[in-house]
Amino acid sequence: MRIQNAFRFGLFGGLGVLVALLIGGAISSLATIITYIGAALFIALGLDPIVSWLEDRKWPRWAAILTVLVGVLGLFTGLIFAIVPVIVEQVSRLVKQIADFLGSVESLEELVATAQTFVPVEVLDVQQAVDGAITFLQDPANLAEIGGGVLGVGIAVASGVFGGLIILILTLYFVASLSSMKSALYRLVPASRRTTFVGIAEQVASAVGRFVVGQASLALVNGVLSFLFLSFIGAEYPALFAFVAFLFSLVPLVGTLSGSVLIVFTQFITNPESISTVVTVGIYYLIYMQVEAYLLSPNIMNRAVKVPGSVVVIAALIGGTLLGVLGALIAIPVAASILIIIDQVVVPRQERL
Repeated sequence: MRIQNAFRFGLFGGLGVLVALLIGGAISSLATIITYIGAALFIALGLDPIVSWLEDRKWPRWAAILTVLVGVLGLFTGLIFAIVPVIVEQVSRLVKQIADFLGSVESLEELVATAQTFVPVEVLDVQQAVDGAITFLQDPANLAEIGGGVLGVGIAVASGVFGGLIILILTLYFVASLSSMKSALYRLVPASRRTTFVGIAEQVASAVGRFVVGQASLALVNGVLSFLFLSFIGAEYPALFAFVAFLFSLVPLVGTLSGSVLIVFTQFITNPESISTVVTVGIYYLIYMQVEAYLLSPNIMNRAVKVPGSVVVIAALIGGTLLGVLGALIAIPVAASILIIIDQVVVPRQERL
């Protein structure tokens, strides 16, 4: 009997491991789809406060939802037909300017000498770097690898565009049916715990929505101010770099810094003879980052999600390490949700013991 019980235990244990492996493989295969769904739901929760704001002003819910959906479609359409052509045109100019610069150099030695005037030998030996690059390119295997990488980039861009369309469609569906989705979820909770669960779930959804609105507001401020400042000083490609500033600022903590460094570096590459403009742009972003860190972000985000600064940093680092950019985006509202659950579930339970 003991042998039979041990055999049965081992058999069912092995079957359990196999089922777990199958579930893990299925989740891994559906990782992209799950990411699309999570991103769309995240955006829908961010749009829900706008619907609630319109409802508070005596708008019928259907009218509020329809207005938000039309606004999202209008913003997406405007982005495609107004901003994208400008950005494409400025990217084309940027590529042409780099090509003209390379074409104006009569020889590789002159190019190396020109580059070495901007970079001290102690920092980087340009001649050694060029020799290494030539040696790398002379290997056919490396050329094949580069070609495959270029193809991979093209596929990634196409996948990104397709993914963006999928997220947009899912977002429209989620915004329209968010209330019914919540009701269906609440009905799965036992009636004795439903009131508490609904209260916490609504607070979590509200925290996520306020965070999305707050982060988008910060990104919009950075994008608009970048466009105005770069246009005012006559910097290169203001619309393109304003869009870059907006996109990078959507990522908490490190987004603004990364975007600013990229913009300043690209300004130096495209306009090396105007060092004053590059320095001015660098000083502007240094000042803006201080204003955002100590004035804009506290006033906007503290109203959105009340999370201690140390928790914000830790959550963003963990989220970025686990899930990349998406993890960094959702880390702060997830941290806020965990704090809400601890405050309203764990702590009261401990007080009753």
